[in-house]
Amino acid sequence: MLENLTGDVLLSSGTVAYLGAFTVDYRLKCQQQWQVLCNEKNIPCSSDFSLSNTLGDPVKIRAWQIAGLPVDSFSTDNGIIISNSRRWALMIDPQRQANKWVKNMEKTNRLSVIKLSDTHYVRVLENAIQLGTPVLLENVGEELDAFIEPILLKLTFKQQGVEYIKLGENIIEYSRDFRFYITTCLRNPHYLPEVAVKVCLINFVITPLGLQDQLLGIVTAEEKPELEEKKNELIIESAANKKQLKEIEDKILEILSTSEGNILEDETAITVLSSSKVLSEEISEKQKISSITEMQIDTTRMRYKPVAVHSAVIFFCISDLANIEPMYQYSLIWFINVYVQSIAKSKKSEDLEERIKNITEHFTVSIYNNVCRSLFEKDKLLFSLLLTIGIMKGKDQIDDEIWHFLLTGGVTLDNPHLNPAPDWLSEKSWAELVRASSLTNLHGLMEHVRDNSSKWKLIYDSARPHEEAFPDAWSTLTGLDHLVILRCLRPDKIIPAVQEFIVENMGRTFIEPPTFDLGKSYSDSNCCAPLIFVLSPGADPMAGLLKFADDVGMGGASIQTISLGQGQGPIAAKMISQAITDGTWVVLQNCHLATSWMPALEKICEEVIVPENTNEKFRLWLTSYPSEKFPVSILQNGIKMTNEPPKGVRVNLLRSYLTDPISDPVFFTGCQKPEMWQKLLFGLCFFHAVVQERRNFGPLGWNIPYEFNESDLRISMQQIQMFLNEYEEVPFEALTYLTGECNYGGRVTDDKDRRLLLSLLSVVYSKDIEQDKYMLTSYIEYIRNLPIITHPEVFGLHENADITKDNQETNQLFHGVLLTLPREAGGSGKSSQETVEELAQDILSKLPSDFDMEVVMKTYPVLYEESMNTVLRQELIRFNRYGSVFCVALLILKYACVYQRLTTYKTFTIRCS
Repeated sequence: MLENLTGDVLLSSGTVAYLGAFTVDYRLKCQQQWQVLCNEKNIPCSSDFSLSNTLGDPVKIRAWQIAGLPVDSFSTDNGIIISNSRRWALMIDPQRQANKWVKNMEKTNRLSVIKLSDTHYVRVLENAIQLGTPVLLENVGEELDAFIEPILLKLTFKQQGVEYIKLGENIIEYSRDFRFYITTCLRNPHYLPEVAVKVCLINFVITPLGLQDQLLGIVTAEEKPELEEKKNELIIESAANKKQLKEIEDKILEILSTSEGNILEDETAITVLSSSKVLSEEISEKQKISSITEMQIDTTRMRYKPVAVHSAVIFFCISDLANIEPMYQYSLIWFINVYVQSIAKSKKSEDLEERIKNITEHFTVSIYNNVCRSLFEKDKLLFSLLLTIGIMKGKDQIDDEIWHFLLTGGVTLDNPHLNPAPDWLSEKSWAELVRASSLTNLHGLMEHVRDNSSKWKLIYDSARPHEEAFPDAWSTLTGLDHLVILRCLRPDKIIPAVQEFIVENMGRTFIEPPTFDLGKSYSDSNCCAPLIFVLSPGADPMAGLLKFADDVGMGGASIQTISLGQGQGPIAAKMISQAITDGTWVVLQNCHLATSWMPALEKICEEVIVPENTNEKFRLWLTSYPSEKFPVSILQNGIKMTNEPPKGVRVNLLRSYLTDPISDPVFFTGCQKPEMWQKLLFGLCFFHAVVQERRNFGPLGWNIPYEFNESDLRISMQQIQMFLNEYEEVPFEALTYLTGECNYGGRVTDDKDRRLLLSLLSVVYSKDIEQDKYMLTSYIEYIRNLPIITHPEVFGLHENADITKDNQETNQLFHGVLLTLPREAGGSGKSSQETVEELAQDILSKLPSDFDMEVVMKTYPVLYEESMNTVLRQELIRFNRYGSVFCVALLILKYACVYQRLTTYKTFTIRCS
């Protein structure tokens, strides 16, 4: 509507100028509030305003989508912002969607692709500026090279009618056809104002709708290839028809505008108009047929939508992990590869519903196994919980208010209700129960606890409260509601309760992470994908890697290792250059110590290690502690592995038996006393699991936390076999000394810890083990049937020793989940800024007044006989200073929240006024 043009253009201008860097929800929120402001200022605008309706060209948008732009409205708006902005676009593109789109869109225009690390990028830029061809600058960081500043600011000048630009010391001719695109792979970059004002920041992070469409296209192409092919043909044909119609319209308008006199007397014009009409009718008829066919295809295609929706949910669960640990980076390309493999490998079925179920189940398990091998032990349950909640949210089975309460316990400062059982119920637990009573399914909980405290005390006192039924009507609670009450009463048992929650909704597979399997990781790799060991304290994968290399025929001269550090980068580069030709392996250890060389390594991975130049047998192995400087592209495209001791005695034992050297049949059967050998071997593995697990109990486990590792276990079991083969009698004293004093004891510095270590070892290295009743012989199936959560008694500790450890694990779990959540309004409808503002005001109102120092000095004068008066005076001065700092900090926080809520609309309001 023309009457709404003023307001729509104003909103479009604001969107293009200010909202490019924001998320889809924030953009919509701003646009809606801007519409309200327009109505208040009597500026007419459309009630259903959208950027694509105002500034979008349907023909151009369809061409963008054919070139790879996601079809969702958010991505379409991004394309419109880029094409209408006066500044060159810097696209935040962690999934490389924008990168792919720009390359396809500008392919026919001789696009040049450069990086700031390229040695020749200046020359490429200069040539493109003069010839008027597009340039894509990839993988920029948070700072841009000062050399490109004149290009960003468009500092051109004219001489004798010709436009020029000065780059460095060179003055070159500037073509108006030149286009400049910039992309970054960083997920959440922080650009300083001096950078942000020179470019148009665009948030190209993929949206759920855009990803769903891509995944739907992939699954349809795999399951019904002829259908997807026809769909793509229709899209291209429809785009061509629309383009032709647009050209006809433009041609008619040109004739009408250039025609002089009576157009009815212009035979040429009449002929053109007649032929255009016939052609237009033919195209319109074709479009109708195409539209009907496309609708029929879409109907069949949409039957696979549950697969796409489910898989998109999983991708966003994975992408959130990077907030916990910078090494947890996964690319969309990697995700789609796993997706395609699951479609191919999952069980076939003629029944569509069953086939969809098979694909989703196979894909979910495949993703879980793939991601788990790259996570630290502390984050594996966290990932399972995120996956469970994400999938349930996709089915609308999660109440956000309940979920947020479970993670935070609610927020308030006052509790006006008196604790009914202060002898056993802590004030913190009672306050949480009071707050929980306001939740939808928990109304009346506070009153029930107050009136039936003895019944609830049974839950509180129980050794396994997560398995107990709650009193009376509350016994029927399940899911998150059950977990919320457990959090209030016994937060130390949240971990086993969360495991049960996951088992109920996803299955036991998702609480039993796969054991470390180097062979599986290797089989999933290729010559161009680095294999990355993400290290933790005490982990040393080199022994296992060298043994694996021998097993696959790549040992000896076929594998080269180098520990990175100052000056080692060029040597490593030469090793890689030679190895990609020879088809050998290169291991670069401790990449975190060579952060300055990491950009060079990234360039090698992207430009040197490419399929056409690389021997298929070549592999690049990297080891690194977590580092924010580690290249994102290598993390996303590589195969990541962690080699930590697994969590729990059961899994620890299982891993010991499934990995080298026990998994090697030659070693396992190489002892001349098999019965004693298997007893001692199991006992040693059990001892190894116990000494590692005791670290979780803090000072109760060890006075000093020690990093016992696989090397200690390996050398100890080799010594057992050697001694059994060489001696008639088992030399327990010698084994105790070597294992307890040398191998494991060599790490122990505290004398009490050493005594404990030897005491634990004496259970295994005992002559009693020779008796049949001293049962330690074990098999893998027996280990698999052990409980997942180990009772403290196994470690020689009282069951109460678990409480502190379990509380820490619960806090760690909730903290990790909170890191992955977006900062948005909770169930109460209040924004985070409003909540913080209220809390700050509440604390301010309760701060005590400063002490009047003049009164204090008169009451407690400084006297020789009363030295404590001086101390009192100094302490009160410090208290007043602390109170002032605290007050100022709260005021700053409060008004920062107010400003943040208002600043979004400030500039727009001023312009409207």
